[in-house]
Amino acid sequence: MTTHPPDPPSPAPAPVAGLLLAGGAGRRLGGRPKALLTHQGRPLVERAVAALRAGGCDPVQVVLGAAAPEVRRRADLSGCRVVENPEWESGMGSSLRAGLTALSATGAGAALVMLVDQPRVGAEAVARLVAAHRDGAPLAAAAYGAERGNPVLLGRPLWPEVMATATGDRGARDFLRAHRDRVRLVECSDVAAPDDIDTPPDLRLLE
Repeated sequence: MTTHPPDPPSPAPAPVAGLLLAGGAGRRLGGRPKALLTHQGRPLVERAVAALRAGGCDPVQVVLGAAAPEVRRRADLSGCRVVENPEWESGMGSSLRAGLTALSATGAGAALVMLVDQPRVGAEAVARLVAAHRDGAPLAAAAYGAERGNPVLLGRPLWPEVMATATGDRGARDFLRAHRDRVRLVECSDVAAPDDIDTPPDLRLLE
């Protein structure tokens, strides 16, 4: 009987990095940096980092802006890659560019972009987007009642175009609109909600 050597193991899939945008100054909240808003006794940035990790993202990268030294001092970001965006006042687009630029030096095959001010988005939504990427989707977004929302997953080949179109406070919005037919919508309304914290009445989301 002829024997054949076993097939070599399949290469491990490239990791999905978590990219947390946490640079906002909270101007409409009276200048309270969103990363340091308290949720269940700890800074909101820690909750988001934990959700990314529990959902399957590694590495986790945090982009800071407003009050970055204070965030570093008060929040436990151990194990995270931390990037400070000196242009944070120009809007979220600059933080997205800074984060993707830094991730380009890693072996990540995709970036799952999460916003720090959405406390009702947790590990379950993150895990569904990671699973969609493992299933072959290079571009995916959480959906709530079939409406596209956040988080968003961006395959590595897409990063240059995303960075070229990320301006002001629009983040990846223009890119996603231009490629709407390619976005896999992953329904998450049963495990998450897209509510964000922009004004004082929104602080009820932290209760």
